[in-house]
Amino acid sequence: MVPGDAGDGGEECQPDPGGVERLAAEGAGWPDSPRVLLGRVPGAAVQAADIVLTATTSPVPLFDGNDLKPGTHITGIGTFTPDKREVDEVTVRRARIIVDSREACLEEAGDIIRAHPQASRQQLSYRVCEVFNWRKSDGSLKDMSCRVALLRMHREGLIELPAPRHKVNPCRRFARRTAQAQPQPLLEAAVHELSALRLEVVARKDSALWNEYIDRYHYLGYKPLPGAQLRYFAYTGDRLLGLLGFGAAAWKTGPRDAWIGWSRAQRHRNLGGVVNNARFLVLPWVRVRCLASKLLSLISRELPGAWEARYGYRPVLLETFVEAERFAGTCYKAANWRCVGQTQGRGKLGDHRIGQVPVKDVWVYPLVKDFRERLCR
Repeated sequence: MVPGDAGDGGEECQPDPGGVERLAAEGAGWPDSPRVLLGRVPGAAVQAADIVLTATTSPVPLFDGNDLKPGTHITGIGTFTPDKREVDEVTVRRARIIVDSREACLEEAGDIIRAHPQASRQQLSYRVCEVFNWRKSDGSLKDMSCRVALLRMHREGLIELPAPRHKVNPCRRFARRTAQAQPQPLLEAAVHELSALRLEVVARKDSALWNEYIDRYHYLGYKPLPGAQLRYFAYTGDRLLGLLGFGAAAWKTGPRDAWIGWSRAQRHRNLGGVVNNARFLVLPWVRVRCLASKLLSLISRELPGAWEARYGYRPVLLETFVEAERFAGTCYKAANWRCVGQTQGRGKLGDHRIGQVPVKDVWVYPLVKDFRERLCR
């Protein structure tokens, strides 16, 4: 063993003063061996190196990243726990990082986080996404998914994230209140009496307005939609009738998964083909019979193309969850959605805390005939 190396069990070995010399002498006798030079000063060694290999249990950087010449290849073997740090932040920032396993690297390596000691959790999430090139099909960073993964590893003690910079009150409601979202005069009509219905994707400039409407008039209030998403305003002429929001599908839910018939690996691979109708609101002063089912029919035709335009692929199945004690799901049934069962109250991430959220009916709507074949590949 060379000084500071570790055995198979991960226990640090005692330094061997003559280990480096013996290793160099042994290597010199290997067939086609490169010329071996012993360096006592790390800076001088790495300045002349084309390849740098580190295999130590050092908790501090072994060399100054400024000493590396452009194009140097570095293999860091010893950074196998978050408290090991063979390379400094200069090296990390200069490098294009390649790993053999993204999951193992996130669980085991502390270098990326420790290279940015002043960064917020959001900034760290951005950096991890950039390093591993974690991007959605539209090229944007998978920031929210990365933040969820980092937070989970933080809770499991695999990494240590900085303290949150902003305290979040889960009971705090969306604070924005504007005249534009105030209640409007009552609209009572039959759906066929309305001028042509249209759906309009929410533009960035109108994002806060959509959030405000949902927070003021939807019984669940406003929460950011997860993952890839599209939000809509529904109009007749210039009159706003309702709002719809679509986001990432539930990670797992028994009734849906059994109905699709996919394996766990297939679900992991193809879950992006399912889109969740997370919010649906007909404004309370709009009383138009059959309007909700009509809007659901319209969105089933409009959403696939809009989703493809934004994210580069077409979803094949819609899902939603209807709180069983509050609603019967009549509008979904009228729009030819299918109820495939009930949840057990575990929430979208499917953890084991049954009863933490209300039981909901699971409704699905296929967007293509061969949705099962596509999801079960």
